[in-house]
Amino acid sequence: MDLLQLQGRAIASPLRVALTGIVLASFVSVIALAGFASAAQARDVDSTAAQLVVRKATCGPNDHPETGLQGQVPAPLRAAGFKGFNCNLELVGQSRGDGASWQHAWFADQSGHKCAYYDTSSSTAGRTQLGTVVIDASHASNPTPTEYLTSVSMLDPWESLRTNTRREILAAESAKNGKGGPEFDVYDIALDCRFPQLLSSNAMGTASNGDAGALPSGQTLQGHEGAFAPDGLTYYGGDRGTPTKYTAIDVTDTTHPQLIAVYTLDPGVLAHGLSISNNGKRAYVTLDTDPGVTANFANLPAMNGVLILDTSEIQAREPHPQFKAIGKVVWKDGSHAQHTIPVKIHGKPYLVAVDEGGSGGLNGMAGWQEACNAGLTPFNMARIIDISDEANPKVVSKLMLEVHDPANCALVLPDLVGLASFTYGSHYCSVDNRHNATTLACGYFNSGIRVFDIRDPQRPTEIAYYNPAGTTTSSPGSNHGVQWRAGGPDWCNAQVHLDAKTGSLQTTCQDNGFLSLKFTNGVWPFKDSKTPPGEQN
Repeated sequence: MDLLQLQGRAIASPLRVALTGIVLASFVSVIALAGFASAAQARDVDSTAAQLVVRKATCGPNDHPETGLQGQVPAPLRAAGFKGFNCNLELVGQSRGDGASWQHAWFADQSGHKCAYYDTSSSTAGRTQLGTVVIDASHASNPTPTEYLTSVSMLDPWESLRTNTRREILAAESAKNGKGGPEFDVYDIALDCRFPQLLSSNAMGTASNGDAGALPSGQTLQGHEGAFAPDGLTYYGGDRGTPTKYTAIDVTDTTHPQLIAVYTLDPGVLAHGLSISNNGKRAYVTLDTDPGVTANFANLPAMNGVLILDTSEIQAREPHPQFKAIGKVVWKDGSHAQHTIPVKIHGKPYLVAVDEGGSGGLNGMAGWQEACNAGLTPFNMARIIDISDEANPKVVSKLMLEVHDPANCALVLPDLVGLASFTYGSHYCSVDNRHNATTLACGYFNSGIRVFDIRDPQRPTEIAYYNPAGTTTSSPGSNHGVQWRAGGPDWCNAQVHLDAKTGSLQTTCQDNGFLSLKFTNGVWPFKDSKTPPGEQN
């Protein structure tokens, strides 16, 4: 998530001009659009697996399916008060509280408790409780808050909130409003995850912490996003300090973590989310860029995407360890790359990469219109990347909904008049099992929670979705802010926890808070779907 949204940026071009452009774009021939799409896909997608829109889910008789395009909440439904859609997923339990924010983490402890953790905004207005919410989700129908963590980082961890199963810890960086301080907090959740115990809260890269030498002279640290190495010995941060960078924190001693390495990005590229390989020797980091609004948009070079870094020296704890670049893949039909997930599908390595911004960036109607004019999707989505050749990763498919298809711009942009940044796009995704992935579940903001069969990574298909009803009162702990509309669709943007054993998923949406959902009509789990206990993707 980027701070641009929180500024409530105004629509850059008058509505009349924008809609005129939309109407003109709608008359572009289907043949021309298909030709443009094929040319664009040839640059970053295996042509043998080229696709435009994933196949829609087939809903059950008692579902309330979408009435417009796949992923759409049409303007009349927004105006009347959106009542929600569901297809092969139903609500089992909910804890709204003050609402939620960007991140959702999950853990099951030694005693059998199931716990969810999610951040809330740093705003104090109208709040009943502050900080990171701890939910006892052991009973799906009755999720119950048990604790509110208020150490400095937990007051607003933004997207840095993470659990680690092997070390049985919860951690986060201070990331207030997306750019906090250098603090890093670690909690013990081993014995009773419902009541985390603070182990440390230290300022990284400072003389007082004894690790100032790891931070290059003149640089600053500001938390934003992060991820553990699977062994839990290293926490990697996507840092928005000056300059923007990726950091490695040694968490071997949970009472005294130490900053040990920094990788500085090129000017104009922001650090965002990342993930680490199972052996800890690779980091899959995002290259977060925004093209801005320009009449020359279609001719700009692709910069947004994923960079693969060698982290072997960090994993081995060599003296003065360094990150080393291996390969990257970039694309034009997206921006503000959000995060990654390394997976294996039928034994072959892939990377799920998710964008936070569409082809026109986080620039509201003006950006969406520029994307449509260029024949590119205006909204963000997930994609699957073949990383068999690390030096030359290749996109093999995209999780594109009908609302993302540039051919549908004239049908969807009128839904979004007066809104900016986050609407019909992706944010966070999760898989059922990183070692043998069959299923991908994503939060697509106004399009709700979407679940896909990815057993054929070149041709993913949709199997279920849940888009909660709009709320009539705002949630003071959410970051929906000036974009919230009474009765309008929620922002479903947090990570999802899939549970094959119970055929369920857990997540948060910003206005509705914590949600526990159950799959129906026998669509999931698949016979080969398994979720390792406590695994968090």
